[in-house]
Amino acid sequence: MADWARKIAGVTELNQIDLRALQAGHKRTWDAFVGASAPLINAVVRRTLASYRLSEDDVLDAAQDVYVRLCANDFRLLKTYDPARAGLSTWLAVVARSAAIDHARRRRQATQPLDEVPEARLAVEDRHVEKLKIPDACIGVRVKCVTPFQMLRAEQTRFVLGVS
Repeated sequence: MADWARKIAGVTELNQIDLRALQAGHKRTWDAFVGASAPLINAVVRRTLASYRLSEDDVLDAAQDVYVRLCANDFRLLKTYDPARAGLSTWLAVVARSAAIDHARRRRQATQPLDEVPEARLAVEDRHVEKLKIPDACIGVRVKCVTPFQMLRAEQTRFVLGVS
């Protein structure tokens, strides 16, 4: 079956789920809901976390977080779904994206402002630096740099003045 056909079939299956039975916690309905919604939720989570460069396990954990959110506190989040405002697949995509971002924030490494880092930790050891030795004869000697344009100008001036 083509990708687009699978997506349409998944959305159709999702729209056929009995939301009242799902919110009541019926196992068969929940299993059917998970089977129908998993491709959508996994795709949204994967796309959302792509820029965070997390592992495949993190992506699967974030997708699982979506289902935990949906059934937590006696399906409280699931009960907020309003079919008059959005389709179920659209609403699930928003919930999945939000859960994925929250997951990425929790996985983010703790940071410390640079001003709070002790100077000793920021110090760079002065290794492999060769000292430049300048001959004493060169110190204090000024070299005037002349550009080709300046040389041409001087030649023209000498020619005009008749000086060789």
